Amino acid sequence: MEFGIYFLGFDIYSLEFKLKIMDLQDQLKNLFPDHEPLPEDPIQKEEHQLYVQKEPMICKFEKRKGKATTIIEGYEGMDEDFKILAKEIKTKLSVGGTFKDDSIIIQGDYRDKIMEILKGKGFKVKRVGG
Repeated sequence: MEFGIYFLGFDIYSLEFKLKIMDLQDQLKNLFPDHEPLPEDPIQKEEHQLYVQKEPMICKFEKRKGKATTIIEGYEGMDEDFKILAKEIKTKLSVGGTFKDDSIIIQGDYRDKIMEILKGKGFKVKRVGG
């Protein structure tokens, strides 16, 4: 007669416990064995198209309270598109700025760089002042 603890016909001392690291999918399959996964659709990001305008945008330099500022005016599209454009310019140049009274005000003299960015997006740009 063997000595040992038997539980439901299994010898506990003879069982080998192996640790298995299961990834998340295996764990979910164990929890929900009847689950059928949905077919994977690639997430499509909408490319936001900006309004094409007839008149060139004006990019000018001003000093306000002794500080250099670049002002972009003359956008004919929706205000939301102009706000998106302002955010893109501020992000690319790593500068501060704001959208106010149908114009983008950027801190510092960045006319040349802003004109390159706008021309790259297909805008006509006119340099004004200095």
